[in-house]
Amino acid sequence: MTTALVTPSPGSGAMFDRIARRYDMLNRVMSLGVDRRWRRRTADALALPDRARRVLDVATGTGDLAIAIARHYPKAEVVGVDPSTKMLEVGDKKLVSRKLDARVTMAVGDAQALDYPDASFDGVTMAFGIRNVPDRPAALRELTRVCKPGGRVAILELGEPEGGVMAPLARFHIRTVVPRLGALLSGAREYRYLQSSIAAFPPAAAFATMMEEAGLTMVEVVPLTFGVCNLYVGTPTRADAPRAEHAP
Repeated sequence: MTTALVTPSPGSGAMFDRIARRYDMLNRVMSLGVDRRWRRRTADALALPDRARRVLDVATGTGDLAIAIARHYPKAEVVGVDPSTKMLEVGDKKLVSRKLDARVTMAVGDAQALDYPDASFDGVTMAFGIRNVPDRPAALRELTRVCKPGGRVAILELGEPEGGVMAPLARFHIRTVVPRLGALLSGAREYRYLQSSIAAFPPAAAFATMMEEAGLTMVEVVPLTFGVCNLYVGTPTRADAPRAEHAP
């Protein structure tokens, strides 16, 4: 059962409430099904030891990443938070149908003000959500704050490819196909916002720097599917921890 923890930012949940019931289908169609592989890669990047662990999935939506984490780590307890109550309702039903509701719980929450103590999770994830947060530095500081020393923060986010022979085709897909197909299938204008938000998102190296400024030492920055999506992995900074080079 979804429990309200904090008041969502104005309008942040309402934008996705309208498309909640079709959200999963739209993701499969518009990503050509590769979004599932991206989430499995994100779960794997947490590198959790084989014992009971707690993971927080921020902007969990309908729970796809939380489910992927629970399946990847059978002993883990996963908490998913999102500002959209309608998305969480869909997620709750998925958890019951997959018999994961004993290990995965969902709650209303705001990435910019997480209602959890410092260092309370062994890993923290966020998929396709940081792009929509009004105050990204504040959200990154919160993700870092609730992650235990030695744990990992893994962020999956869409972006526009900057180079490579497939970059023009990938950019066409993001700029033209995704918003038009999304608006057609959902009948909602929210997916017209998708392309502009991707275009406005900083390049991978710049966002990795933003994560470092929030208190994370970068482990890796991995472009996925010709750079259409990037996986950013960091760990709470220690004085003796070297900084990894960003992947090209």
